[in-house]
Amino acid sequence: MKEKILNNIAKNGKLSTEDLAAMLSASQEEIEEVIREMEKEGVICGYPTLINWDKTDCERVTALIEIKVVPERGRGFDKVAERIYQFEEVESLYLMSGGFDLTVIIDGKSMKEVAWFVATKLAPMESIQSTATHFVLKKYKEHGISFVKKDNNDERQLILP
Repeated sequence: MKEKILNNIAKNGKLSTEDLAAMLSASQEEIEEVIREMEKEGVICGYPTLINWDKTDCERVTALIEIKVVPERGRGFDKVAERIYQFEEVESLYLMSGGFDLTVIIDGKSMKEVAWFVATKLAPMESIQSTATHFVLKKYKEHGISFVKKDNNDERQLILP
């Protein structure tokens, strides 16, 4: 039951418990209890709204920052990550495998603002060896939701063999 609820609200956080109950052949009270339990356990951590900022007048830029780190003895990457994710500018932070250790995702008002964050807050941290900043130029899909409307008017000519 939990997995079915999570799969449904992951795509649409606005689903009511009444709708979920009907979809999953359960009572509304049962759905509400399971959701309360998952919120209490920290399985459900929040209900953010996915916004396509390109459709607004708000100037925003998203950056992915690769970080190479010297892990702290006895604490690994956790202590460094804890210091980084406490910055209000940090949208997401992931421990990675491969050529770098951490990925930080920042949403800022401008490239200059992101660069200032990296230069004054992130790069000077003692355990950080290097950073590489990549700016998102266009978002096509995020959290499983497409930002691009499909154009069904394909004007290419069909060529038959």
